[in-house]
Amino acid sequence: MARRCSERGTVISFASGPAVLPPEVLSEVREAVGAWDDSGQSVLELPFGGSDYAAIQSEFEADARALLSLPPAYRVLLLQGGAFAQFRLVPLNLLRPTDRAAYVETGYWSARAIAEAREVCLVAVAAQAGAAIPPVATWQLPRDAVYCHVTGNETADGVQIHRFPALGEVPLVADLTADLFTGPIDIQPFGLIYASAQKNFGAAGLTLVIVREDLLGRARAEVPAPFDYTRQASTGSRVNTPPIFSVFVAGRMLKWLRRQGGLAAAAARCERRSRMLYHVIDASRLYTCPARAADRSRISVCFHLPDAAQDAAFLAEAQRRGLWHLAGHPTRGGIRACLYNAMLENSVAILADFMREFDETHPGRA
Repeated sequence: MARRCSERGTVISFASGPAVLPPEVLSEVREAVGAWDDSGQSVLELPFGGSDYAAIQSEFEADARALLSLPPAYRVLLLQGGAFAQFRLVPLNLLRPTDRAAYVETGYWSARAIAEAREVCLVAVAAQAGAAIPPVATWQLPRDAVYCHVTGNETADGVQIHRFPALGEVPLVADLTADLFTGPIDIQPFGLIYASAQKNFGAAGLTLVIVREDLLGRARAEVPAPFDYTRQASTGSRVNTPPIFSVFVAGRMLKWLRRQGGLAAAAARCERRSRMLYHVIDASRLYTCPARAADRSRISVCFHLPDAAQDAAFLAEAQRRGLWHLAGHPTRGGIRACLYNAMLENSVAILADFMREFDETHPGRA
């Protein structure tokens, strides 16, 4: 639910994560925390080796496969540690120390992924850009690249890959933390996808890894067992205690997405929500969006006012109106509105109205 009531009044959170959850999902979570399925136990108390959790995990995987149209050759792993951990775990699971991987740098998070990967493998930066996605024709993939890593949505920079390329024999590896389950994707170019759940399909604590079977069996000996993709695949993500509560919440979110019309409907909602804000930005005297129009994110709308003082005034007035967590990433500054799956269009309309009012009542650019 995007609108919250607190002692400070009604609140709409545009946080980069954890994101808001739909009221139906919150209701199901509250009920399950009290008592799971008339079992007399809370969902927080379920043993991971029991039939109750097995059903929760099985339903999650079935819904994930249905939403993403996953072929049988892709394995679904439910891990802990967050997507950031995968920046290093991906090469440790897929590469020998002397192997090379290609990385496309499109902003803050892809740069962090590159820095982590460089600690454990050879990295070739195939393309680099700040406020835009480099055209695929300009990517320089080494002949010996085992995979090509991309970041689907750069939450700090407000750019997004809207169509993922097929790169022939080189599989894509993608951090889709900010955009998985926000629209249909063609899975065929991908060898591996990873995403934290707390933005579009649940609560913090779960990291979803979807890996093609032919990429298993490569993990280095130093990879801890809970982060070894092959071991987790062979045990049904039960090498250690899985994040049971987070899997349950994610499962409720996937069922909610299916009831809302699936990923095509989710993509349409993303387009409508982001269009409201970009329309205000483009018509404004105050706001500028650094991202190239064709590459603007439908998930993370980032923009700036003329100076830091006006940024601060905007944020202070927004919070007084109950519009919270709009500050840009600390390395980028400015304003950022994150519009994840459960964000209500009406809540975005309230932000758009505030932005118009602020634009009309404050001095423009010199």
